[in-house]
Amino acid sequence: MSILPQTIRKSTEHSTGLIVFDVARRPQSKELFFGTSDFQVYAVDMAAEKPERVALAGAGHQSYVTGVALAGNRLITGSYDGQLIWWDVEAKKQIRAVADAHSLWIRRVAVSPDGKLVASVSDDMLCRLWDAETGEPLQTFEGHAKQTPNNYPSMLYAVTFSPDGRLLATADKTGHIIIRQVASGEVVAELDAPVMYTWDPKQRRHSIGGIRSLQFSADGRLLAAGGIGKIGNIDHLGGPARIEVFDWQAGKRIHEIENDKHKGLVEQLVFDPNGKWLLAVGGDHKGFICFYDLATGEVLHQMTASDHAHAVAWNEDYTELYTAHHGRLLSWQLDPIPDYSKPVEAPRPKA
Repeated sequence: MSILPQTIRKSTEHSTGLIVFDVARRPQSKELFFGTSDFQVYAVDMAAEKPERVALAGAGHQSYVTGVALAGNRLITGSYDGQLIWWDVEAKKQIRAVADAHSLWIRRVAVSPDGKLVASVSDDMLCRLWDAETGEPLQTFEGHAKQTPNNYPSMLYAVTFSPDGRLLATADKTGHIIIRQVASGEVVAELDAPVMYTWDPKQRRHSIGGIRSLQFSADGRLLAAGGIGKIGNIDHLGGPARIEVFDWQAGKRIHEIENDKHKGLVEQLVFDPNGKWLLAVGGDHKGFICFYDLATGEVLHQMTASDHAHAVAWNEDYTELYTAHHGRLLSWQLDPIPDYSKPVEAPRPKA
């Protein structure tokens, strides 16, 4: 089956009154786990007639919870407080905390496809690997510059594993991407998307932007990076939402996509497992949900959301999408359509 993005429609809404920074879905269910601006981690069943969130029990975080990832029956969260916390999904309680996982804000966490590794990235410009079961530190990867070209602190925003789990990609505020082998730590490619970094040398002497999202295609051949284009007024996210798609092994940029309708940061990207489209969510004071044709880079379908979208999660067959926003969680239905690439038996004539 394939999915037709044009048929997306909202099905359920759960108002939080909080900024929801990241979300993960429990497999074979509609239960979501999410981190928020009140420093809490919550669970909510979106299948309920009136979804009600439940706070996970424990000492928890002391600042914004910006990274949420599931590894089997363990939930791992990262925060601006520099902690990584492990939670028992069934009991909904904290079971482990690494207080000094990073020395500065944790921006994102990711779990390897086999569920055995956790990667975290932080403003200390380090990517760290952890054992997803025990929480033991395994490796620390350096390589991203701590200072921008204008001698201000940089940030390490994005991290993702390749679908086979052998590669890890990270990206920073200046638009620099590093791809390395997970096992050895060897750097196999470096890419740059400098348009996603804006420096104002006059009014504010300040920079904004950066790559906020990374995603490998299902076959591992392509790497998409999301952020924002050049910004005129750096006090606002007034630049166009921007995506660059690379054939990373060849070092070639396949697409440069700037959306004239939607402004702000591309916070998360998802490749269609069948290689037909690329999903981007993000926003400025409003949010957007956009599907792009992967062959042409053209818009297939796009919607404006009332609030900035920070993250997405899918069900197993890609027929239900969950989005995390300022103030709410939303679920969306997408209708499957037949795969017309397969031969169809002609109808038999009536007798």
